[in-house]
Parts: sequence; C-alpha cells; structure tokens
Amino acid sequence: MLEELDIRNLGPIREATIAPAAGMTAITGETGAGKSMLLSAIRLVSGGAAESSRVSAGADEAWAQAIFALSDDAVASEHSGDTNDAGSGDADSGFTGAAAAVAKAHDAGVDPEDGELFLSRTVRASGRSRAVLGGKSVPRSVLGAIAGELVTIHGQTDQLKIAASSRQREFLDRVAGDEAELAAYRKAWDALAAMDERLERLRSQESSARQQADYLRESIDRINRIDPQPGEDEELKARRERIENAADIAQGVGSALGALDASQVDVDAADGASAVELINHAVTSLRAIRVGGTFAEQADRLESINADLGDVVFALSQELGDEGSVEDLDQINGRIHELGDLTRRWGPTLADVLAWRDKAAFDLEDLDASPEKVAELESERQTLYAAALAAADVLSAARVAAAADLGARVTEELGSLAMLGASLEVRVTPRDKADDPLGPYGRDDIAFLFTPFEGSPQLPMGKSASGGELSRLMLALELVAADTRGGADQTFIFDEVDAGVGGKAAVELGKRLARLARSAQVIVVTHLAQVASWADAQFVVTKEPPDADDDDLGVVTTIAEVNGETRVHEIARMLSGSESEASLDHARELLSDSRLTLPLAGAGAEGD
Repeated sequence: MLEELDIRNLGPIREATIAPAAGMTAITGETGAGKSMLLSAIRLVSGGAAESSRVSAGADEAWAQAIFALSDDAVASEHSGDTNDAGSGDADSGFTGAAAAVAKAHDAGVDPEDGELFLSRTVRASGRSRAVLGGKSVPRSVLGAIAGELVTIHGQTDQLKIAASSRQREFLDRVAGDEAELAAYRKAWDALAAMDERLERLRSQESSARQQADYLRESIDRINRIDPQPGEDEELKARRERIENAADIAQGVGSALGALDASQVDVDAADGASAVELINHAVTSLRAIRVGGTFAEQADRLESINADLGDVVFALSQELGDEGSVEDLDQINGRIHELGDLTRRWGPTLADVLAWRDKAAFDLEDLDASPEKVAELESERQTLYAAALAAADVLSAARVAAAADLGARVTEELGSLAMLGASLEVRVTPRDKADDPLGPYGRDDIAFLFTPFEGSPQLPMGKSASGGELSRLMLALELVAADTRGGADQTFIFDEVDAGVGGKAAVELGKRLARLARSAQVIVVTHLAQVASWADAQFVVTKEPPDADDDDLGVVTTIAEVNGETRVHEIARMLSGSESEASLDHARELLSDSRLTLPLAGAGAEGD
C-alpha cells in the first residue's frame, strides 16, 4: 500500500506529506485548490511524462516520492522469484501485484528495505527529469512498470487503459481465477510456437543454410572417421616421449636392476652382490643369533624392506623392452597429428571436439530440410496444435462462465451508483481466424460492452461513458473483483468518481468505496461530503494567498489531515458551504452514520 507521499515544489504545492490510511482516504478541498497536483505526483513517480510547467514558480525543480509498504508474502517472493523465470506481473511471471513489483525491482538491482520500496522523481525547470528507485537511478519505464503493479488510477485519462482488449482480458482472468487453465494453455502454446519457429526455419533455408549443413555433415564425418577418444592425445604424447628416450630408459633401468637384483639382468658376477642379496645375507646373520628380542625385530624389518625392494624390482623389470620401435613412433606421430588437427579446429581439447560433434549433429537435423524431415515435424505440429486447442477450449469455458457472472454483478452495482438502466456485458467470442484461431492467451476475443443508460446503444468500454460514469463503472468492476477474488494487493485512486452524483446515490457511492477499502487501499478525490464521510482518513487541500514578502511565488496550496472537530467543520463546509450549527450537526450525523459496521467483502453492502 502507499505508506507516504512527499511532494516539493509541484505546481502550487511548495511542500506536503500525505500518509494515507490503510483503508480509505478522502482528498477534499475547494475547486481549484490543487487537488489534481496529488494525482500529478502519483503519475510522476509512476513514470508519467515530466512537464517543466508543473515546477513551482521560482523553484529549480519539483520532486515527488512515494513510499510503498509491502506485505511479508510479497517481500518473500524476492527470494522465491530468483528461481522463477519471469518476475513480473504478466502471464509468464507467476506473480501479480506487490509480488510482481518486488520481482521487477529485483531485476532492476533494488530490493525492498525494511519491507518498503521508495519511488521518486525529480523534474527540473529545464525539462529534464530523473527517476530513482530505492536510491538508484533507473529509466522512468522501470518506475512505470513497478508502480503499475502497486497503483491503479481511475481518472478521466488513466482509466481509458481499460479500453484495451488486453487489459480487459487480464481483468476477466483475474476475476475468473483461471490461473491453472491459463498456465496449462501457455505451456501447450509455447510448445506449438517453438515447433512453428522450427518449421519456419526449415522452410526458409537459403543456400547459406545448405552450405552450413554441408559443412556440419563433412565435419561430423571427419571427426567420426578419426574417432578420437577423450585424453587419447595426452597418452600418445607420453608414449612418444618414452620411445624418443628409449636408450636412456634402458640404461637407467638396467643399472638400477643390477644394483637391486643382479639375477634380473645379464650382469657379471664379478660386479659384486646386489642389494637384495646383501639384505638376505644380513637377515640370515641376524636369525643365526640365538638371543631373541631386538635381533629378531630387526631381521623382520629387513625382510619387510626386501619385500618392498622385490616390488620395485618387478615394476622396473616390466619396463625393460617396452619402449616401442621406430615404426611405432611413426604411427604415434601420425595419430597425434590427426588429433591435433581436430583440436585446432574444434578444441581446445578432444572432449570439446566430441561435444561440438554432438551439438553439430543436433543442429544438422534442423538444417536438413528434407521433405521427410519437414513431414515428420508437421505431423508433430498437428499433435501439438490439437493439445493447445483442447487447452484453449478449457480456458474459454472458464472465461465464459466468469464473464456472465461479472456482467450481471457489475450491472447490479451500477444501479446503486446513480446509473439506473446502465449495464455491462462481458463478451467472450472465438477469435475470427479460421486458419489459426490460437494466440498467446487462448482463442478468445474479450470485449467489455457498456450501456450508460437504458435505450443507449451498446458500445465498447471507454467510448461510451463520461469520466464520472467510467470511474463508477471501474469502481463496480473493482468491487466485484474484490468480492470474488479477495484483496487486490494494490492502491486504487479514484478521481471524478462522484461527478454527477448526489443525495442517496452519493451515500451508496461512499459506502462502496469503503467496502472496496476492506480488501485494498483506496484513495478518492471528492467534493461530496457523503463520500468523504466514509473515509478512514481525510486530507484537505487549501489554497492560500501569497505572503506580502513572497508575492512572486503566487498562490500556495497546503495539505493537512483533519480529525475530530476539524473534520466536522470540513464536512459541514462540503455539505452547505457554511459552518453554521445546523450544518455542523448535519456533518456530525453524517460521520456517525458513515461509521456503521461494514459487511465483509462479498457479503453485499447494507442498503444495496
């Protein structure tokens, strides 16, 4: 929710801080006092266009900052989102609302601090602006993406976004709760799209692709013909080194064996006894001593040493005559040359060569546009298409059921919002493409068709209503969504929602805004006391003349929260324009009546 909004030098507002209530907050004040600047501040931190004309007279720059408090679940998504391949609120992310905002902030390199996200924007009088997220400069589009998950503004210009069919589809899916059906369809659609891309790649091959296929085929054949084994080149180089140093090896091993055990080599007996013979003689001498103890122990140790020497003698004797011939050296050098040619081309190691060959074989399948291969893939595509079509039918059924319920319930709400005879039809129709009706989000075209009064033609939403009517329609939509799916984990801002409303309808409007505030944060800019009285907090925007010393600064707007008797006086002013005892009593009565216990979301409001 929006925890705090700070403003400096924006239009007539020199400095202001607003801390909206968790439930419903009303922004009131006389016409022309500057209430619209609050919406301007929200739009700025939401990545909206920066207009230097909005900078206060005499100031170098305007600044706005919004602090959003996030739920524990949303902050926790920062860690779980690390393994999720999309961290946004679209159909691929798995997250919506605050969780999606956290994921997008994380992608931008900023994580919540103490469960809060800071979005700020500076607009210089020169026209340049700077967007900041959590103290880090970011593109303003990043602020827009994050704020779009946290704030929804229903004003005359902002709510025209709902006229887009994609937004209407997203809203219907939210109400339908068809996440599982949509995920199943997207999985089938992605498989189908991947196959279509592969087929298109095959069909559109040109000579360069065929040359690439020839190159891969020849390269694979060459590698297979040589048939390298991992590490084979290193083994061959070691063998080559032995052959090249055969004389030194033979001389050194022979000399060592002669010294250790003369019986292993052709050594003249005159050369003296070997180490093994001398140790055996020592053992015999010690065993001849009839006194036990240390002599027997030393004899045992010498026998152990002699056993180790025997192992060494055996190992060295195996090395004699194993160096290979000159013919072997020629063969080894030839093999090393062949393997070296492979590693130079596709190495640096033989393991890399084999990995390249395996990948090339897979790539060759896609490059080999033989009729048989294309026919095989087209058959696979038919199977994938049938699966996607079946998943789309399941998704459509969920949408059709939800659309009928949504339209009926919104129409019922509109009757209590001074819009008797108004109605909404949510139409779900198969996409008009006989050749291929499927798209990334199913096979449906979604249209919200609004009838503003009885007898009026049914027109697409956004083209058939005034600003106030459209705001109330959006309120009805959000109410039904909240009743159906629970809290939206968002801040809703309503402007002009009370245009053309008065009397009992104004009371019902305020009651419904308060009802929506049971499951989401609601901020409403209003001039109706019957609406403001339902708010948990009320801020008054006041226009004050400039001080005599600061006449160049023009009119200054102040913003202050009103409580207790101060709020009673503001409600009285809104009711009658005066603060007489009668109007004050009326204000107290209105505030008292507006504190009636509200029903839980989904239960319907008293007096509906």
